[in-house]
Amino acid sequence: MSETTLAAPDIQLPPTQAELPDDDGIPMESPRHKAQMDLLIDALIPWLSEREDGFIGGNMFVYYSLAQVRNKDFKGPDFFAVLGVPKGERRSWVVWEEEKAPDVVIELLSDSTAQADKNEKKLIYQNQMRVPEYFWYDPFNPDNWAGFSIEKGAYQPIAVNAQNQLVSQSLGLGLQLWQGSYKGIDAIWLRWANLAGDLLPTPEEKERQRADKAESQLLQTARNLLESGMTVEQVARLTGLNVSEIET
Repeated sequence: MSETTLAAPDIQLPPTQAELPDDDGIPMESPRHKAQMDLLIDALIPWLSEREDGFIGGNMFVYYSLAQVRNKDFKGPDFFAVLGVPKGERRSWVVWEEEKAPDVVIELLSDSTAQADKNEKKLIYQNQMRVPEYFWYDPFNPDNWAGFSIEKGAYQPIAVNAQNQLVSQSLGLGLQLWQGSYKGIDAIWLRWANLAGDLLPTPEEKERQRADKAESQLLQTARNLLESGMTVEQVARLTGLNVSEIET
């Protein structure tokens, strides 16, 4: 019997993140939009560092179907978070590689995107990506914020809790409004907080809190030394503080 060599089937594998576009070259709508995205991401960095899993992304493509790739219908949420996945850098989020869609998506509204964010994108996140929770916020109109969670296959509005938060059950965190300065911009920002209402600090804020605490402890030490009978000059030499700081 002669041997027959069968031709290998022509199977085209789906593209990987290394093969897919990861940048459309379009900047975010304004510096405030960019800063708001950074604030949402930065505040979750210390929180995520305490977990063994998870990924946070912003303004990067999410690929959820081959039809989307063929149509070059790229979707780049302003913010998204995924739990239950390995940590590490991604060029884009490819659902068929990761075997999971984002758990939370946030879109930052603008005059040019609000209509699509509230309608077309909302339906894609609901029906095609099946994102459990979807939020939107307008950095220039703080009253324009909302959240939705999937119930029986459709998004239902999330009501604010007693802390005036929109709660993400997926993350166990709340989104709340905060008046303050971030990256030199004084505005009302959307921020992550625990369910008691305490804001999650960014790495910079966390470092500043550590520095403030250390300074407070040093000043308390100086007060204790003065009360023990030491002179201001002796306390200054021991603590490294200026005489004027100690006298104050």
